Amino acid sequence: MPGKNEAAVYSTGEGRLCPGCGRPVAGCLCRKKESAPRGDGIVRIGRQTKGCKGKGLTVITGLPLGPDDLEELARRLKQRCGAGGTVKDGVVEIQGDHRELLIGELQKQGYKVKRAGG
Repeated sequence: MPGKNEAAVYSTGEGRLCPGCGRPVAGCLCRKKESAPRGDGIVRIGRQTKGCKGKGLTVITGLPLGPDDLEELARRLKQRCGAGGTVKDGVVEIQGDHRELLIGELQKQGYKVKRAGG
């Protein structure tokens, strides 16, 4: 049994529990509050070379998705481009310059997309 200042993290009846609100992870209230970042509704696609040893990255910002959905979208976009990449702090980074392909792909999915930078 947890002490006074400790929260339970597992229940045999419910499974994993959120340490913040104490509810089952599937019904957690904490994560829903911070799930989707607020923005102006425009997805911006740009190119970045800083920290890439001269090679370019396509950077996608402003996606109104939670962390899990963002990872899933990034996975599909990387497959579409045939390139690697990652998600860092709500920003999707895809190796190489794939701006035109990604603009078309995201517009097909119903996002309002703008090209950022040069």
